[in-house]
Amino acid sequence: MAATWLKDAVFYEIYPQSFYDTNGDGIGDINGIIEKLDYIRGLGCSALWINPCFDSPFKDAGYDVRDYKKVAPRYGTNSDLYRLFGEAHRKGIRVLLDLVPGHTSEEHAWFRESQRAEKNEYSNRYIWTDFCFQGARNLPYIGGESERSGTYILNFFKCQPALNYGFLNPEESWQLPADHPDAIATREAMKDVMRFWLDHGCDGFRVDMAASLVKYDDERKSATSAIWRNVREMLDAEYPEAAMVAEWSEPKLALRAGYDMDFYLNNPGNGYSTLMRDYGMPSAEREDNSYFRRDARDRDICRFLETYLDWYRDTKDLGYISMITCNHDTVRPRFNLDEREMKLAYAFIFTMPGVPFLYYGDEIGMRYQELPTKEGGYFRTGSRTPMQWAPGKNLGFSTGCADSLYLPVDPAPDAPTVAEQEQRPDSLLNTVRALLALRHREEDLQADAAFEPVCTEKGQPFVYRRGKLLIGVNPSGETLTCAMRAEGMKPVYALGSVKNGADSLTMGPQSFAVLKAE
Repeated sequence: MAATWLKDAVFYEIYPQSFYDTNGDGIGDINGIIEKLDYIRGLGCSALWINPCFDSPFKDAGYDVRDYKKVAPRYGTNSDLYRLFGEAHRKGIRVLLDLVPGHTSEEHAWFRESQRAEKNEYSNRYIWTDFCFQGARNLPYIGGESERSGTYILNFFKCQPALNYGFLNPEESWQLPADHPDAIATREAMKDVMRFWLDHGCDGFRVDMAASLVKYDDERKSATSAIWRNVREMLDAEYPEAAMVAEWSEPKLALRAGYDMDFYLNNPGNGYSTLMRDYGMPSAEREDNSYFRRDARDRDICRFLETYLDWYRDTKDLGYISMITCNHDTVRPRFNLDEREMKLAYAFIFTMPGVPFLYYGDEIGMRYQELPTKEGGYFRTGSRTPMQWAPGKNLGFSTGCADSLYLPVDPAPDAPTVAEQEQRPDSLLNTVRALLALRHREEDLQADAAFEPVCTEKGQPFVYRRGKLLIGVNPSGETLTCAMRAEGMKPVYALGSVKNGADSLTMGPQSFAVLKAE
């Protein structure tokens, strides 16, 4: 059963190095997050997900952890993070940290010990073959860098040796079964990390690459799921209100494995990608047929619903599917959507079931920047630029010199800022605030209220019910009508025009409405 506070939660994702710099060194910090808590609460966000802020050599932007129990000095100290938990809680905001359980940095103390030739308690903390010239079937590996004779398995980048949770079906002498004591020791070490931060006030974790633990797993991820169910048992017994959200995008598996939430991620060509990013990689030259594009030529909400409804109906009593405006791995919506298109897309996301996540800066429509890679970001780097608070030096992100910034701010004369959009009642920022206020006000818009599609035909608005509310969206540039009974219902929120009668609902171009019985 999901943590009770998730029912009315809206998350704000913060990439800490790019949010707000309080000491002028060009890198965002924990004190910067503390200073902006009132802004976050004012948006209508009641929870945070902070990308990795642990000690790291930053070859993969902190997803290469060197010490799970130490805050990276560039962000501050452990005491700063403890203070953030306390200040956030006083304002009614929960905080999730980013847990990276599948690998560490190659500079982690566990790995340094594991590299030694003599056997020790960390020898099997990572996955090693038996011989320096022995590789691994279908798994990336590195050799020639340790005194130990063997090659070690990677979880993703070269800087990320895989932690050893065992193999479901061991095939070689060096492959431990998932129930081996050393594989169990890895699981228990990760639980120890979780307890450390929960005891200091953390409210749970977003879990990186949640499906990546046990190798040669079966299609249903049974052994990896068993690990997470064991973790869930620990949380239920010791921290019953702690929450976990999986980077898995397989809610049928993740929610049965003990997660409260699973992200619907932007994997190319899937249902979520058809909503805002139906263009492949950002450099691809192809037609953009995203559902929320005004000029989409083959608009069809069923491309999204086909998978979503299957997941939703199967898991609605187990936990939540979480939709994102964007994240640190995804091209920002402003890349291909204008302000009106983003308003409609966000209106949809924030009125759907589950627990939504708003990526910092999306509320003002920050642009995706074409930038060289930074700390393993590659194309993702352009979505990780500094938050734009106000006109002027570094757009209010930092008092430091421009060349000291983690990444450059948007150089365009019309770069959106919080300060400018505060002044416009119809700005994207104020639209987000209004939508989130509506979600908090109307219980039928919250995480667990019923969802039912009503009108899904091409050439008509998409209409759906949330409890007793009727919601319609028309992203096209034409007036569209859906045959249905909507008499006696009044808009409690609208973008654009909507007319409801005894037997039809008519929506003007690029419109959205939430209707409620009078």
